[in-house]
Amino acid sequence: MLSYIVRRVTYALPIAIGVTILCFLLIHLAPGDPLSAVLPDNASPEMRRQLAALYAFDQPLPVQYFIWLKRILVGDFGISIQSRRPVIGEILPAIQNTFILATAAVAIGFPIGILLGAIAGFVNGTALDRVVTSIAVTGVSVPHYWLGMVLVVVFAVNLNMLPAMGMSPSGSGNYALNWEHLQHIILPAITLAVIPAAIIARSVRGTVADIRQREFVGTLYSKGLRPSRILLHVAKNAGPTVLAVAGLQLAQLLGGSILVETVFSWPGSGFLLNSAIFTRDLPILQGTILILALLFVMINLLVDVMQTMLDPRIKRS
Repeated sequence: MLSYIVRRVTYALPIAIGVTILCFLLIHLAPGDPLSAVLPDNASPEMRRQLAALYAFDQPLPVQYFIWLKRILVGDFGISIQSRRPVIGEILPAIQNTFILATAAVAIGFPIGILLGAIAGFVNGTALDRVVTSIAVTGVSVPHYWLGMVLVVVFAVNLNMLPAMGMSPSGSGNYALNWEHLQHIILPAITLAVIPAAIIARSVRGTVADIRQREFVGTLYSKGLRPSRILLHVAKNAGPTVLAVAGLQLAQLLGGSILVETVFSWPGSGFLLNSAIFTRDLPILQGTILILALLFVMINLLVDVMQTMLDPRIKRS
């Protein structure tokens, strides 16, 4: 098992290095001179030369990359153009807020998706299966931002039941487990949970239906095992596939919530990215994308290891 983990970590390292290279090139691939986003309009040539030396823009590109990577490894992501604060101080609270929202979406979407998929898989080909499949297809097809706006109109504007913006009565700040804070997360969490729930439901439905057609399930039925015991055997065999899909959806929730957070003004990484795009705050863009991409790599690595723990056959493949 340890050798498998070491091998998977070895495979993940080149991906992580590739992510850092792409994030480094982001500032150079953006239109215009990178220094123009930092310097004022009336900057003198001397000020431009000093800033170029500070950011190593006067060095060859490979040298710039290794200097930038060295700073990143010690937590120096640069200074935000808009707030003039360290980038890491802007990103970490936003990542934390996104994690809170993603956790709520997981708590809502994953159990519903697994339950609906398991039911549809066990009654494969029936009217109930077709209903669940139709719900899943609809859930995958509904755009996040459209559903969020509909929920805001219905529950925040028309019914005046739930707040439409922010993550607390003050709009931001530390999150607490009380109703004043929890009511702010309900609408964005439901909006964010719909697509993962639908994707997981479809995956679980297909996996369970396929496993039920295998010979060992027929043997279990012929031996007279109770349906609950057979369900446990089916769930054990479906576990690795379901875990892989759930892990990808968790990573997607962390990195793909920009539209939902913008609709609900949730101060997470997606909202921060959206603001940085409009203000051309390249250091914020670069740092946020790098951290989210590395989180995606780490989650996939963790899912690989957990899959092997559930199904030891994977490490032999």
